[in-house]
Amino acid sequence: MTTLKTLLSASTALALVAGVANAEGTIAYFASTSQNGFNQATYEGVQEVAAERGYDTEILDGQFDAAVQYSQIEDALASGRYAGMIVAPNDSVGIAGAFEQVVAEGIPVGTVLFPVGPDLNSLDPQVDGITVTAASPPVPGATTQAEGVVEYCADLDPCNVVVIIGAQIFPFDNLRLETYEKVLGEHDNIEIVAIGEGYYAPDPSLQAMSDILQANPDVDVVLSNADQHLIGVEIALESAGIDPSELYLSGGGAAAIAIDAIREGRWDATLAYFPKTMGALAMEQIANAIEGKPVTQSINMDEAGPVQALIDAEVLEANPDFTGEWEQ
Repeated sequence: MTTLKTLLSASTALALVAGVANAEGTIAYFASTSQNGFNQATYEGVQEVAAERGYDTEILDGQFDAAVQYSQIEDALASGRYAGMIVAPNDSVGIAGAFEQVVAEGIPVGTVLFPVGPDLNSLDPQVDGITVTAASPPVPGATTQAEGVVEYCADLDPCNVVVIIGAQIFPFDNLRLETYEKVLGEHDNIEIVAIGEGYYAPDPSLQAMSDILQANPDVDVVLSNADQHLIGVEIALESAGIDPSELYLSGGGAAAIAIDAIREGRWDATLAYFPKTMGALAMEQIANAIEGKPVTQSINMDEAGPVQALIDAEVLEANPDFTGEWEQ
């Protein structure tokens, strides 16, 4: 497996520099939002490799708004200030038009977390000329998560499941939800009793889970695509007098707080996306493209991380030094 130690050697001081002094060598990172730890960790990976390769970086806040992010890319392109671009897309389908404009200008551009194009499970370039896709296909990861629930529920009938998804306006979240429903729906003993939206933050997740528990107090599993959701879920469970360790809790992202919770026995699993490694690998390919070196176009983050993608207590026991790549 690829590790950051084998990729990165720039000093911490250099890694934290995000300058604009050398416009011809500046890489723009278009965050889906700059206000959460996942995007910040991805940017940190971008910064470290950029510093090592002699590039400056800037981060732009997409505000979880597809229209805002699209305009940001167009404005950045018009400015002529950037040698390369890396995007964490808010709308992985709609953003394709902006990518086409960047490619037409001959600027290396990559996507992280999600592929760009109509097929969210294909890491092959769906926009001609895209430099790199460093992403986790939603369906395989969601399937693995749901299969973990099936295994836990094997001796429970009924097994009541709550799903907390990011937001159903996002195509990738809809695809994950559909996958959860398909896998769990094949088992008569498993019932999805409620679906909530956590918007990748603890507070709305707390509210959503609190509302769900009022109508469905008997819950065996909470299945989510984000560790931030489980932070709020855990508070809601405790407020309702439920011990979180007595449920099966599965999140996503492998944040440091999730790794601690799994080691402590409070949570059961998290599907890792390895944001810092992902940003580093994407930046490496953008630099290669700028410098005329060979480029790896497709990087599957389910396979490229320092440990296996679905992390549970057994995985952590085998990897005692793994602490997660971001906070929350």
